[in-house]
Amino acid sequence: MRTAVVILNWNGRQHLERFLGSVVRNTPAEIAIVVADNGSTDDSVEYVQTSYPTVGIIRLEQNYGFAEGYNRALKEVDADYYILLNSDVEVTPDWTTPLLQRLEHNEQCGAVAPKLLSYTERDKFEYAGAAGGYIDYLGYPFCRGRILSTIEQDKGQYDDAREVFWASGAAFCCRAEIFHALGGFDDDFFAHMEEIDLCWRMQLAGYKIMVEPKSTVYHLGGGSLPNNSAHKLYLNYRNNLSMLMKCAPTSQRIVVAVLRPMADMLSAMVYLCTGKLSLFKATFKAYRDFFRLHGPLSVKRKAIRSAACCESRHIYRGSIIARYAFGWRKFGKIL
Repeated sequence: MRTAVVILNWNGRQHLERFLGSVVRNTPAEIAIVVADNGSTDDSVEYVQTSYPTVGIIRLEQNYGFAEGYNRALKEVDADYYILLNSDVEVTPDWTTPLLQRLEHNEQCGAVAPKLLSYTERDKFEYAGAAGGYIDYLGYPFCRGRILSTIEQDKGQYDDAREVFWASGAAFCCRAEIFHALGGFDDDFFAHMEEIDLCWRMQLAGYKIMVEPKSTVYHLGGGSLPNNSAHKLYLNYRNNLSMLMKCAPTSQRIVVAVLRPMADMLSAMVYLCTGKLSLFKATFKAYRDFFRLHGPLSVKRKAIRSAACCESRHIYRGSIIARYAFGWRKFGKIL
């Protein structure tokens, strides 16, 4: 069982200095630790080479983003299991064991995530994954422990391992064979939503996605793009729409095609009315570029759907936004 922890880095010297030590200290010696550098212009690589000489380095010539960056780097990593870890994550003792045991004991498990808690508010879940991810029927993601902008305190209420819809890319443990067989992340996504897209494709191929809360990590979040970034909003909208077109069954796509633009345009109007002009423009730019990608996405959809052997059982058959609007803001009251 060969395992590699792979950390994708882009100009992240400050994160490596702050968090890499915990990874080196708390990861068993037999597990390789690799920093894949995405064309950084700071001294990230020099820092790792000097401070952590046992950590491997993969140099990419430019910033390929999260999706293509990992795809390129992982072609150079010989392992049975990959643990993809953000550079702004602090890990805890024995964090790898529960994840790897989950994969070892369940051959149908394609990917598994630890419980993600906030690095700055350590008794709360972290936005990017919490205790396992889901999506609703219109494609909006949410988590056990995080519904839209409402983040719950961790009181052990979600400490059971269970099957979920997506595992967070902040700490994503998967089988290397499946990752490569499915083509890895979608290069065209660049960043954001690529792990949800891959998890959906894994489920269509007959594999399960799980969360294993016996493993806990602390995520800072917002390391590459801040939460109020117009570019981040653009990528989230464009990639989410692309994912739905590629992976959703026809019945779901029909509903999405009618209701999703209405919901997104309502959000755009809220941005406009509250003076957030850059976010307003980003919403329309995402739709424009999504429509421009219709041809290539149709080709991808045909390949994905023709090879699908089953559908995901973990799509919430309602609207998480509607439930949230009516005051249902904790996961335990939704599923």
